[in-house]
Amino acid sequence: MNVPFLEVGATYQELKAEIDEAVGRVLASGWYILGAEVEAFEREFAAYSGAKHCIGVGNGLEALHLSLRAMGIGPGDEVIVPSNTYIATWLAVSYCGAKPVPVEPVERTYNIDPTRLEAAITDRTKAILPVHLYGQSADMEPIMAVAHRHGLKVLDDAAQAQGASYNGRKVGNLADATGWSFYPGKNLGAFGDAGAITTDDDELAAQLRMLRNYGSQVKYYNEVQGFNSRLDEMQAAILRVKLKYLDEWNRRRQEIAAFYLQNLSESGLLLPLTSAGSDHIWHVFAIRSQEREALHQHLQAAGVGTVIHYPVPPHLQVAYQELGYTEGAFPIAEAIHREILSLPIGPHLTEAQAAAVVKAVRQFKA
Repeated sequence: MNVPFLEVGATYQELKAEIDEAVGRVLASGWYILGAEVEAFEREFAAYSGAKHCIGVGNGLEALHLSLRAMGIGPGDEVIVPSNTYIATWLAVSYCGAKPVPVEPVERTYNIDPTRLEAAITDRTKAILPVHLYGQSADMEPIMAVAHRHGLKVLDDAAQAQGASYNGRKVGNLADATGWSFYPGKNLGAFGDAGAITTDDDELAAQLRMLRNYGSQVKYYNEVQGFNSRLDEMQAAILRVKLKYLDEWNRRRQEIAAFYLQNLSESGLLLPLTSAGSDHIWHVFAIRSQEREALHQHLQAAGVGTVIHYPVPPHLQVAYQELGYTEGAFPIAEAIHREILSLPIGPHLTEAQAAAVVKAVRQFKA
C-alpha cells in the first residue's frame, strides 16, 4: 500500500463546495487586500485562540519578525531561541539585527527546557522565543515566570500548534504575542503562504497593523518604516472555511498518534512523549532511531512516505557560521537532528494506511 506523508489536497476534496463558494465570494467582491474576509478571519481566529487581537500577515516568519520589531527588539539585543527548531525561528531574530541565543530542549518533548533559560540570560537579553514544536505546547508557565523575573518579553512560535492547549488554555494567549504560520501543510493550512499574530496587548496590536502595511494606519500617511506583509482576502476566506473543521481534524490526528504509540511500543524506537497538561495535536509524529537513514530507506521502499524534521540544527547551518558554533555545541539538539524521522499523520490518513505504516516499521531490522 502506498502511504503518502501528507495529502495536502485532501482538505480541498473534502470541503470543495464550501471553499469554491468562499473563493467565488472573494472574486466577486472586487476587494482583494485587507478587506472583509481578513477582518472576519481575524475575529474568528482570535476568538478560537482566546486572544483579544489577531493580525493577519503574509507568512509565519513575518509573524515572528514583525512581532519582535513591535516589541522593540533591534541591533545589539539577544533573544533566547530553541537549539532544536526550524531555522525560521532564528531568522526572525536575525531580521531585527538581534542575536539568537540557543537553549537546549527537553529531550523527550523536543521543546525548550525552562530550567536552562536563566543560564542563557545576559544584560542584552530582551525576549524569549519558545516554539511549540511538532504540535505540543512548550512548558509555558515556568517560561513566563523566568521572563517576568527578568523583565523579558515572550513571543511563542505556534506555527505547528493550531488548536493545541496547555493546562486547559489554548495556545495563542499564553505569551505577550504568538506567531502563526498557515503554510499549506499545517494543521490549519492555507492554499499558499499565510500567517498571523495573536495578542491581548492593544498597543502591540496597533503597532503590528502598521508594520504589516507599510507603517501606515491611513493610506499614504506613514508613521513608521513598515513592511508589506498582509494576509490576502483569498487565503483568509479559505482559512475561515477550514477553521470550522480544525478541532475535528486534530482529533483524528490524535487517534492516529494513539494507534502508533500503542502498536509501536515494542519497536525499539524512541517514541514521542506528551507532557502532563498538554493537549498535543500532532502536527508531526516524530520517532527517533540511531539507524535513521536505514529506516528512512526501508520505509520508502515499502511505499511509506517519511520526512526528516530537520536534518541540520540551526547552529550548524552555513547561514549561521558567523556565530562560531561547532559540532558538539548543543549535543541534545544534534542527537535529535541525527535521529529524528516523521511518520505519516494527517486527518485523511485511513486506518488501513496507519496499519500499513505500523507493519512496515515493525518489519525493519536495524
